[in-house]
Amino acid sequence: SDSAMRRALRRATDGASLDATEAAVLLHARGDDLERLLAAAGRARDAHLLAEGRPGVVTHARNVFIPLTRLCRDRCHYCTFATVPHRVESAFLEREEVVEIARRGAEAGCTEALFTLGDRPEERWSAAAEWLEARGYSSTVDYVRACAIAVLEETGLLPHLNPGVLSWSELTRLKPVAASMGMMLETTAERLWRDKGGPHFGSPDKEPAVRLRTLEDAGRVAVPFTTGILIGIGETRTERAESLLALRRVARQYGHLQEVIVQNFRAKPDTAMRDVPDAELEDLAATVAVARLLMPSGVSVQAPPNLVGDQQLLVLRAGIDDWGGVSPGTP
Repeated sequence: SDSAMRRALRRATDGASLDATEAAVLLHARGDDLERLLAAAGRARDAHLLAEGRPGVVTHARNVFIPLTRLCRDRCHYCTFATVPHRVESAFLEREEVVEIARRGAEAGCTEALFTLGDRPEERWSAAAEWLEARGYSSTVDYVRACAIAVLEETGLLPHLNPGVLSWSELTRLKPVAASMGMMLETTAERLWRDKGGPHFGSPDKEPAVRLRTLEDAGRVAVPFTTGILIGIGETRTERAESLLALRRVARQYGHLQEVIVQNFRAKPDTAMRDVPDAELEDLAATVAVARLLMPSGVSVQAPPNLVGDQQLLVLRAGIDDWGGVSPGTP
């Protein structure tokens, strides 16, 4: 209702701590209401930047992407990264290839090596299990660790690791070889994982409780962590608000969340953004704004610049303070 929107906007403008209902109401903001929401989030962002000692400065990381493997044991219905063994030359990049990518990145002025990979592919694909075994590695996580060490020692780039769901002991093993780690929460909506036909059905690592446990374990181990939500995969606005509130709870409890990414799922990555109706980007902007208003001041809010066509200004107005990794060399 109009009165619920007015009240939520007033509380957002006053810097009050928003609850799930208010957050969900604000996610519906359009027109003048959206303008007020963006203004409130912009002020929260400016205060965050002031507290961080970088007033008016939005950052990005110069990084190089290292796609360690494109095999995965999960079956997310929207994924364009994961593939099957016969479509790739090799199950994994060799360690020498990893170091070479990092070295070229260092020469291009990068400071960070972002390791991207599927979740535990050796548990689904014999090709992955055999590749690791032939080289003396006990698991994908074991191999990630070896590659991170090689990159650190031979190029000086800082490894940022994204190996998916990790146990407390795996986080402990990886912590000394990484500047930070990350895993998108994506959503807390269990039905998207539980129900047949849902985007996460048949993907063991996408059970929300499992992902939340990894976020909490990372906090217990004090690993600097990047996480976020994926919007537009079938969640309701209430579920989206609940996902952001779960991240706020973890951020408050452990203080290890460096940044929260709001990523808009693009169903057809090969289609031009200009054909997409504005409403979808307004939805993204409202979600970024609510994320900024919910998160503790020390947490950065990030949106990927490559997923918003020419609408970077809209996302800036919504309250981001970081664009994430932007690579001069790798796609």
